[in-house]
Amino acid sequence: MSLYWFPLKGAVTFKLFQKVKCHVNVVISLTPPRAPEAALSSRRPQSPLEPLMVMMMMECDHGAVHGLSALLLIGGALFLFHQCVRGPTRYGRYAEGTGAWSVPARWGWFLQELPAYLVPAFMACTTDGSAHGRRLLLCTFTLHYLHRSLVYPFFMRGRPMPVLLVVFAAVFCLGNGLLQSHALLHCSPPGLDWDWVDSVRTTAGLGLFAFGMVMNIHSDHILRNLRRPGETAYRIPRGGLFELVSGANFLAEIVEWFGFAVAVWTLPAFSFAFFTACSIGPRALGHHRFYLEKFPEYPRSRRALIPFIL
Repeated sequence: MSLYWFPLKGAVTFKLFQKVKCHVNVVISLTPPRAPEAALSSRRPQSPLEPLMVMMMMECDHGAVHGLSALLLIGGALFLFHQCVRGPTRYGRYAEGTGAWSVPARWGWFLQELPAYLVPAFMACTTDGSAHGRRLLLCTFTLHYLHRSLVYPFFMRGRPMPVLLVVFAAVFCLGNGLLQSHALLHCSPPGLDWDWVDSVRTTAGLGLFAFGMVMNIHSDHILRNLRRPGETAYRIPRGGLFELVSGANFLAEIVEWFGFAVAVWTLPAFSFAFFTACSIGPRALGHHRFYLEKFPEYPRSRRALIPFIL
């Protein structure tokens, strides 16, 4: 028996087997021989989204978690410095005209906040069934963004938002949703599934989170009802935390995320709380200056962000 190979164009190979009594069988192979898997992987370019896709898997990627947490800390510090030098981010009352590239405030908030709700919800539903406690803790994160993406935008009245700002915010919410979900579901110790039930620290953190979220919603309600439909004039907010600080909604959100960090006790959660304080804290200072300049009767006992201190 003899074997002959005739390579043809299009990776087609004829294999002829000469058998006894001159019977010839012809087999046509339409696929070329496969290269070894190692060679393929070495030639395949790495996608820029591959680190994010890895974070959606079950195994903890400590390098990605620590790296993205460091980016949040560094980014928060740089964002704080930028706003201290150039003023609060240009949206809302600080927007410099609407411009051609803008979207209505309601749709802007909906689009930018939605990824931070969908990604953790998806990861919680696809995670190993034994992580019940960690999934319940992650529900606090998704609850905030459920309200921010599907409830809050459709009650708000505000100026159009720059498209570029919405895109940046959406990318941030996507990445942060992946980071917080991956760190909590896949990098936290398995004992967290049950230890949090009788943990004083976790209970205190959840209490802070709940207080912050309730006061955040209440402060938004006060601000929303300062104007009648069609009005654009600014008024002095009164009631709730506004009796203590000018940025009551900002203080409440900062308390909310520090409560979440205390409850879950992960580096990404504390990094996000720090970033939140750095990003919206300067807006509270800006609002305070705005009220003092616009209203001579503005209560002088109020502080900007921290009651009785700042």
